[in-house]
Amino acid sequence: MKTTRAAVAAAAFVAGCAIAPPPDRIALPDITRFSEHVPGETLPPGWQEWKFAGLKKPTEYRLVDDAGRTVVRAISHASASGLAFPVRVDTREYPYLHWHWKVMGLVDGADNGKPQTEDAPARVIVAFAGDTATLPFGEQLFFRQFRMFTGTELPYATLMYVWAAHQPVGTVIPNAHTSRIKMVVAESGPARVGAWQEVVRNLREDYRRAFGEEPPPVKSVAIMTDSDNTGAAAHAYYGDIAFLRSAGERR
Repeated sequence: MKTTRAAVAAAAFVAGCAIAPPPDRIALPDITRFSEHVPGETLPPGWQEWKFAGLKKPTEYRLVDDAGRTVVRAISHASASGLAFPVRVDTREYPYLHWHWKVMGLVDGADNGKPQTEDAPARVIVAFAGDTATLPFGEQLFFRQFRMFTGTELPYATLMYVWAAHQPVGTVIPNAHTSRIKMVVAESGPARVGAWQEVVRNLREDYRRAFGEEPPPVKSVAIMTDSDNTGAAAHAYYGDIAFLRSAGERR
């Protein structure tokens, strides 16, 4: 029981990515842009806050102005929660994921390779649809235990792009409890702290490399800033996120 609870806690931050897309967004790859809205407390339509059902203090997310552009500011004080957007995307047509982010510092004591200190100042999380009944028995058991403790279904697979403390960019970091959650280091270290970074990742190739199979449809995308495991603080900003047909395309 103790081990199961630890596993659930380690995977709980992806539960909010399991939101089903509403019918009018089934075939649309567009994500509501932060930049098209006015700074303030209200988030853009479609973005949904997800929390740990009282298990964790939530991170604060707010639309703010940054040099004339509206972005999301995330502030974490020993907290963990995220914002998720349901969307149906076929990566054969839109294989690239594009976003901007900025972190104001690394999380003191964080190491994404260790479950007990697995925090990140910024994450972009992609959840994939799929038939969990086709997974090995051990994975199905973990999924059932997660559902029993949280009342939430885990996605078939989850790929997390993280700003890591020291692992090299491109590193795939496994989850300690399930093979269906993988982290990919999209930025690392302190060299670019405090400045906006543009990221373009071949989501399709990253999925193949992480899971060794062809990617199913994307069901949601999320952002998350967390420092609950270390008890430290984190401060980050997120710009618009988009799925692209080619690496050179911009929206």
